[in-house]
Amino acid sequence: MVEDGRRVLSNVVSSQAALHAVYGGVVPEVAARHHLENICPVIAKAMSDAGMTYPELDAVAVTQGPGLVGALLVGVQVAKGIAFVHRKPLVPVHHIAGHLEAPSLARGAEVPLPALALVVSGGHTSLFEMAGRGEYRLLGRTRDDAAGEAFDKVAKLLGLGYPGGPVIDRLSEGADDQAHEFTIARIKDGRPDFSFSGVKTAVLYYVRREGIAPVADPAAAPKEVRDLVASFQRAVVTALLRKLEQTARTRRPRSLILTGGVAANRRLRADAARLAEDLGLPLFVPPIALSTDNAAMIGAAGQVAFEQGRRAGWDLDADPHLPLG
Repeated sequence: MVEDGRRVLSNVVSSQAALHAVYGGVVPEVAARHHLENICPVIAKAMSDAGMTYPELDAVAVTQGPGLVGALLVGVQVAKGIAFVHRKPLVPVHHIAGHLEAPSLARGAEVPLPALALVVSGGHTSLFEMAGRGEYRLLGRTRDDAAGEAFDKVAKLLGLGYPGGPVIDRLSEGADDQAHEFTIARIKDGRPDFSFSGVKTAVLYYVRREGIAPVADPAAAPKEVRDLVASFQRAVVTALLRKLEQTARTRRPRSLILTGGVAANRRLRADAARLAEDLGLPLFVPPIALSTDNAAMIGAAGQVAFEQGRRAGWDLDADPHLPLG
């Protein structure tokens, strides 16, 4: 529940991480069933935490896409039902727009525009230019794996569990991130795009060549594994921020944004802060609770869309490939 697109009244999250951990990744059918079982209790708690009733709502915002179609459908249908019964405007929101608006919730102030935003998650790795509120222009994106997906696959390869980002972050602390030198992909056509399949495959080949067995207990991972994931993490962070820096020097934004689930990574946050200082630009990074997927960020993006007159009809449908910019 969000007020004026800036103040979080409530933000209830029903995590599925434990459900999917046994599979080493997200299972779409399991995700959809979990959404179906938990969406009504989550909404009820959000309303209770905010001290709000349905008649007091100005509008109902909902993620239309992109994402897993089953989970999206559950959200869209429930939002349509609430909006219809209580005669409220229905506002469709792009998932990435939510991440782009999340920093405003944390700081409670306008982000200086134009801004250059790096969105990094399990499903997305993209560079956006925000020329104005609700104006998002896609400049670059991953050509294969998203950064978060690469973290998950390397963690699975080494027996570290799911999701991979947090455990790799923890194991990298104090490890030798110079132990291995992984090549960072170069995009020959000059676009500020990303590619992480190469570094992921390089880790795979090293593990096979050296005969490294999956770790039985991630908390007791040997130095060899800790140094390996620290070096992998360094390569991914370097690739992300290299593109951010190059694009910032070309586009000359007034501020930088780092957002998405992988923005919770401590190495990425620290190195991004140093880059922003070098560029003389303010950096906006949501707290971890607002970096990973959450409803408050959709409320913030919904407020922007609502103010700009965006409305959906009762024929609104989920779109797992919805473009932005």
